[in-house]
Amino acid sequence: MTQTSPARQVAPAPAVGQQPAGHARLAPASEVGVVTWNVQHASVSRSADQVAWLAQEPTADLLVLTEVGHGPGGTALCDALGAAGYQVVDPSPGGGDYRTVLASRHSGLTCLGSLTQVFPHRTPVAQLTIGTVPVVLSGLYVPSRGRPARRNVDKRAVQEAVSRALPALVAQHRGPVVVAGDLNVVDRGHRPHHKVFGPWEYGFYDSFAAAGLTDAYLAHHTPGTDHDHSWFGRAGTGYRFDHAFLTSAHRRHLTACAYLHTPRLTGLSDHSALSLLLRLPSPPAGAPAHPAADHPPTEGNRT
Repeated sequence: MTQTSPARQVAPAPAVGQQPAGHARLAPASEVGVVTWNVQHASVSRSADQVAWLAQEPTADLLVLTEVGHGPGGTALCDALGAAGYQVVDPSPGGGDYRTVLASRHSGLTCLGSLTQVFPHRTPVAQLTIGTVPVVLSGLYVPSRGRPARRNVDKRAVQEAVSRALPALVAQHRGPVVVAGDLNVVDRGHRPHHKVFGPWEYGFYDSFAAAGLTDAYLAHHTPGTDHDHSWFGRAGTGYRFDHAFLTSAHRRHLTACAYLHTPRLTGLSDHSALSLLLRLPSPPAGAPAHPAADHPPTEGNRT
């Protein structure tokens, strides 16, 4: 991982008495849900509506939010998450580019830096301990193909950098590692098949398995037959752009994974969200609630 400009960390607002309406609901300690969602550079008002939806979603314990805007809407989104009880890791915007934001209903979310030096504000990495289990959350937002003058240049650069970094990310952590976000690619068995994707894009998707990561959605659905989508083009054709991967060594902890279409169908974003649920070992009697975090010996670590 690489060191980047300091990320803004938004602490959750202190709760007094009962949680107010719209306050994030915390799941049992032995279970943790992860939601990744492209929020489509929402405005200030739409950001508030997005956070209201996330706060009532039972599986939205850990968040990977992609395409967060660099203007007032992005700032409003992070502030609203803090007000709803989330701890937030907000990378510094990169020259007006979109960014990826991480958030947690659980305390102790610590930024470890970025997965890549290429567009680092799109690849933040954070860690927290749930019960006695250190969990790493790595967010990704891969650029689209881009304008003709830079067709596929940025997309290739990010994909290649991520593919190089994934093996070390997996090797350096003993607990579950979740890598999630909008990859702007589909898997080889995608239905329908889209001719626009080339071998280098499928190779990028394949690099996750090569690094020891399992596609959480395909782990719970039959490839090629039971297929859902997270984004739809103008012609109504579906694409599974939004993904979540879990270290294969911890696949046994994955209990559910599904797309949540309500935010897309209600106009909160043009993307559906992806949700997964992990059942982690409960702390043994007498064990400390939060043991020392699993910080790897890398130069890019930051607390």
